[in-house]
Amino acid sequence: MNAAAALERGRESYARQAWMDAYESLSAAASSSELGAEDLELLATSAYMIGRESDYLALLERAHRSHLDAGEPLAALRCAFWVGVNLARQGEIGRAGGWLARAQRLLEREGGDRVEHGYLLLPLVFQQEAAGDWEAAAATAGEAAAIGERFDDPDLFALAAHERGHILIQNGRMDEGLGLLDESMVAVTARELSPIVSGIVYCGVILACQEAYEVRRAQEWTAALSAWCERQPDLIPFTGRCLVHRAEILQLHGTWAEALEEARRACERCLQGGNPAAAGEACYRQGELQRMLGDFDAAEDAYREASRLGREPQPGLALLRLAQEKIGAAEAAIRRIAAETSEAGRRAGLLPAFVEIMLAVGDVDAARDACAELDAVAEGREDGVLGAMAAQARGTMELASGNTEAALGALRRAGRVWQQLGAPYEQARARMLVGRACRALGDEDAASLELEAARAAFSELGAAVDLAHLDRVTSGASATNAHGLTDRELEVLRHLAAGVTNKEIAAELALSVRTVDRHVSNIFVKLGVSSRAAATAYAHEHGVL
Repeated sequence: MNAAAALERGRESYARQAWMDAYESLSAAASSSELGAEDLELLATSAYMIGRESDYLALLERAHRSHLDAGEPLAALRCAFWVGVNLARQGEIGRAGGWLARAQRLLEREGGDRVEHGYLLLPLVFQQEAAGDWEAAAATAGEAAAIGERFDDPDLFALAAHERGHILIQNGRMDEGLGLLDESMVAVTARELSPIVSGIVYCGVILACQEAYEVRRAQEWTAALSAWCERQPDLIPFTGRCLVHRAEILQLHGTWAEALEEARRACERCLQGGNPAAAGEACYRQGELQRMLGDFDAAEDAYREASRLGREPQPGLALLRLAQEKIGAAEAAIRRIAAETSEAGRRAGLLPAFVEIMLAVGDVDAARDACAELDAVAEGREDGVLGAMAAQARGTMELASGNTEAALGALRRAGRVWQQLGAPYEQARARMLVGRACRALGDEDAASLELEAARAAFSELGAAVDLAHLDRVTSGASATNAHGLTDRELEVLRHLAAGVTNKEIAAELALSVRTVDRHVSNIFVKLGVSSRAAATAYAHEHGVL
């Protein structure tokens, strides 16, 4: 294929978002003749979209020089801006500063009112955020967005508006921030943005929605991001972050096995795409799932890997320590991270765990203060995740304080919202607490119904830790319950002790092999053993069978 044909094919593949073919064809054209600056930018974007970031930066530098040679300083400025921003993201602050300073000099040399001034405000936004000057960062981002709107530059507007929205959300101005995120996404879904900016805004908006506990929005935009990624089979960047978001939504909706697999894939893809921060988030998600499934060793490893990649492993690690009955470690960790964290959205994510651990150590006053703070953050958002979190924390605290009727009202509200959101695990936890409250009020029938419903949900999910806790709550009813095993688990254990395989147990009990595997895992956790032989020995020694 000659250079002209390769160039034409590369441009056509770029338009179809066939990134690998675009990269290969444009590279072939570049090897035979010198590409113009615009085609170099197409080649650079194609390189970025297939995960070749070093090629992307080198090609942008070539495009920058080509634009200067052609007497196009503003186009050269844009290339310098993107080189600088990406170097800064990689931590190469010196080189990044040099490229951004070059872009600034080009702007000053041109003079006048230019849209490029808005782009060069964005690094200032990031600096102000890093310094903790949230008001200045929000104002600067608003100024950049206004410039983008005035010059009808959708890329600039979407970048600045979604960043301003994120900043406002982090500082408690939820409605205003969410409005900006929605406005940014209009441009993305209308396909008005360039390829790289589309991915940046997609991921940034979803992350901000999750920090605002706007599950419905996060789910909607994650579905849109998934479809966008699927239309580009060669795409490497953004796909890992997309899988992280998918894992979080699958976890919420109770599809834990699939969520765990998506989190593992996300970690691999994020590392492949050079995004260690997102890989750390994927590892943390694995830790959360494994903790709730009762696989404490795997959870510990996942939290440690998340920390290595730069993701604070709290509050998950503190909750793991609580489940391991290492109360002192749990208390120290949650107090430390709560003291360090000031942003409203991030604090909201810590406070339910803080309440749980404070009640475990008997500090009811600290738990009550945390509930009051969570109530304030959730004000006006009672029908969403924040409202459910606040109501459940309040109910847990009131129950521990002996205010059973107040606890029951709050827990009922939390359970209703969790049900509306399709969150079976959180709903089951609320129902378990409702059962305890009903029992304390002497309504044993209602207590039994709530606890049975919670048990069924935990069993379906494989929530071994919560099942064990529920069994401790209801212990004393029978000798078998004292060992923490459900009737179905006892049935599985009898077959297991007889040397029957999981597949054979599944056939005998008309269950799926996956369900039997989960029952066996729960049995191991509850009996504190790690093998079939040890479970059998324990059962015989302690009269479980």
